[in-house]
This record gives sequence, C-alpha cells and structure tokens, in this order.
Amino acid sequence: MRAVTRHPRHPVPADRIAAQLRALGVERGGVLLVHASMRAAGGDAGAMARALRVALGPRGTLVVPSFTPENSDTSALHLDRVRGLGREERAAVLAEMPPFDRASSPAPSMGRLAESVRLTRGAVRSAHPQTSFAAVGPEAARLLGHHRPDCHLGEDSPLARLYEADARVLLLGTEFGTCTAFHLAEYRLPAPPRRLYRCVIASDGGRRWWEYEDIELDDSDFPSLGADFEQSVAAGEVRRGRVGAAPSRLFRLRAAVDFATGWLEDHRSPGG
Repeated sequence: MRAVTRHPRHPVPADRIAAQLRALGVERGGVLLVHASMRAAGGDAGAMARALRVALGPRGTLVVPSFTPENSDTSALHLDRVRGLGREERAAVLAEMPPFDRASSPAPSMGRLAESVRLTRGAVRSAHPQTSFAAVGPEAARLLGHHRPDCHLGEDSPLARLYEADARVLLLGTEFGTCTAFHLAEYRLPAPPRRLYRCVIASDGGRRWWEYEDIELDDSDFPSLGADFEQSVAAGEVRRGRVGAAPSRLFRLRAAVDFATGWLEDHRSPGG
C-alpha cells in the first residue's frame, strides 16, 4: 500500500524552494523535465512552478508531461473507469469523451504542477493527442515543436530532443516509476513489441476516433530499473535532496536513457 504524504502545516517559501533546487544541482540556463507530487511537496503549484523558473533563470526551460489518457479507450485509466459497466454505460462514456485540443485539453492525471506549467502564459505544448508535453522558456518551441502523432515517446517525440539537449530530470516527491524518460529506451530496443491505440481527436469542428500503431509502452518494471540505475551509476550522478517538503532526485536524462537501454535488453525477453 502506498504511504500517504500529508501537506506540511507551513509550506516552504518559494525563495527557499529555489535555494533548495540550486543546492540539489538545478543549473541556470538548463533544460529540466519535472515529475512532481504537490501532495508530497506541499504548498501551491503556482509557487512551485515560479520557484523552478527562478532556479533555472531566464535562459532555462521547464518541461512537464501533459498527457491525456482521458480521451482514449485503450488507456489504462479508461479501462479502469469502465470496468464493471454495462454496454450502454460504456457507450455513454465514449460518446462524452472530448477530442484532444492542444490549447485547452486539461491533463488532470499529471498533477497540479504540470497543469500550472501548461496554463502559464507563453507555454508551448506538443501536438500528440495522448502524450503531449508542455514547456516554458526559450527552448520550449524547439524541444516540443515536432511530436509525430503516431510516436508517443520515441525518436519523433520531445523526449529525444531532451536527450539531445542533455536535459536533467527532477523527480519531485515521486519515484522512478514515474520516470517518463525510461520510455525512450524502449524505442531503442531491437524489435520492441507493438500494439494499436485509439483516441478521440478534433476533426472539422467536430470529433472522430483515430487509431494508430506504436510500441507497447510498459512501465511495470521502472521501479526496479530506477533502483538499479541509482545503485550502478557513479557517485553523484543521482543527486538527492529535499524540495519543499518532498524528498527528490535529480539526474541527467541522457544517463538514465542510456542505462535503461542496456538494462531493458538484459531484463526483458525479445519481442516482449
């Protein structure tokens, strides 16, 4: 059972959070991909987003996942939602699914910090109808500008651009099970298994279902992968510290993907 982390009685001030981030190793002018639990960190998501941008400075770029499993009938979130429903009830759920809109579709399952960044004035969002990213900063458009709609998290997604940019990953009150960067390694395996996905997209002012094929994403072994990554890399490669009230980790995305590629080759059987 997952432990419940309560909000602290006195949230950490934003200037102190920025200092914590710098002490952890967040560099001015860098690119930072953040997975955050505000339940663990405590305080206001907007203040946390501002503190992250202060730590990165005006030349830094902040990136968050803005995924939308809510508009897909092949997502685990949807399958959990309709489990036990009858045929008519399932049909009603599908009929009410809004199409993905890059400008306005919320990403509630990504958490309050991600939503705060997505809604920031000037934020950029990638175009994938299921696994978009949002970012603010001078590199946002370049990093997110090309996200092929049939490539969730591979070479034609922002993850590959973050790899090229030598971005850092911050797990703010979250564990390695949330580390999206590991998915890029799945695409780099020889002949990874593939499957069909479906989601609702906008079409001529209305909506339509779109089906596409991509690799079968699997994060079930990411906690074990992350533990081995942390134990195996050189001292200081994974930096640990507190951000707000949350224990957090900071590491290079490139190092995580490179390690994960070898680890997955060793731990997953060919073809799934």
